[in-house]
Amino acid sequence: MSHGAVAGQFTITPIGPFSLAESATFGFGQRDAADFDGVMRMAFCLDDFSGAVAVEVRQSTDGDVPVTVIAEGAHVDLAAVERQVARVLSLADDATGFVEVGTRDPVVAQLLAAAPGLRPPLFHSPYEAAAWSVLSARRPHAQMAKLREEFSAACGTAFIVAGQEMAAFPTPAQLLAVDEFAGLPAVKLERLHAVAAVALDGWLDADTLRTQDTEAALTDLQRIPGIGPFYAQLILLRSTGVTDLLPSDESRVREIARDLYGLTDIPTVADFDEIARPWSPWRTWVTVLMRAAGRRVLGGVA
Repeated sequence: MSHGAVAGQFTITPIGPFSLAESATFGFGQRDAADFDGVMRMAFCLDDFSGAVAVEVRQSTDGDVPVTVIAEGAHVDLAAVERQVARVLSLADDATGFVEVGTRDPVVAQLLAAAPGLRPPLFHSPYEAAAWSVLSARRPHAQMAKLREEFSAACGTAFIVAGQEMAAFPTPAQLLAVDEFAGLPAVKLERLHAVAAVALDGWLDADTLRTQDTEAALTDLQRIPGIGPFYAQLILLRSTGVTDLLPSDESRVREIARDLYGLTDIPTVADFDEIARPWSPWRTWVTVLMRAAGRRVLGGVA
C-alpha cells in the first residue's frame, strides 16, 4: 500500500477573514473535531476520480494558506487540487460580504466575534458526502465513522500526512471493485455502488450541483438509492460550496435561533425565513456559524 510522496505545493490567499484552526477543529460528518497542531490533514478522491491525494494545510502569520500535496504518482494536476481544497475550506469565496452581515444583524455579529475567521468546512466532494449519507443513515455516528475509516484503509489509498497515516475514501472505481466488507451490510454496499455509478455518470459534480436550480438538484440527488430529502439537502449544502441555501426545515438550527434571538418558541419555517432575510447572500454560512458558535455565545446553553 503506497504512502505517497510530495507532488507539489501551492498557496491560497484568503479574501476576507479565515481561520484554519476553526476549520481543523470543526467536526461534522465522518470527521471528529480534533486537537489542532498547526496542520490540517486531509486525504480525498480527486474531483475527476482519477485517483486520490492527501494535503497538509497550514496557515502563515500573514494569513496565507500554504498547501503541500502528497500523491502516489509524479504527475498531479496541482491547479485542480487547489480548486478542490479551496472549495473544501470555503476559500473560493470572498468572505468580506459574510462579515458585513454582522452590521445588519447584532446576533450574527456576536457569532462572528465568537468564532473569528470561521468558514464552513465541507465534505471533500458531493461523491464523498453521498457515500457518507448512505453509510450513516440509521446507524450510530461514531460506529459508522470508524467503519468508514477502516473501509478507506482497506479499499482506498493510504498516505503519510505530516507524520500521520490516513487513507482516502475509495474512488468510484475502487468502490465498485469491493464485493463485501466486514461490518458493512449488503444493502449499504449496494447503495454505495449506486453512488459510485452515478458519480462516474456525472451526477455528483460539485460545480453543476452548485449552479443548478435548487429544487432540480435536490430532486436529482433523491434519485440515488438511499438518499432522501434530508441527505439530499446535506449533500447540496455541505459539499458544493453554496452560500445562500437556507435549511429552514432543520429543526436544530431553528432551536438555536430561538435561544440566540430570545424567542419564546421555536420559530416556524416562515418565521425563520424572515429572521434570515438580512443574511442573504450568506444564509448557508450563517446557519453553519450558528451551529458552530451558538454554544459559545450562549455560554453552553445551545
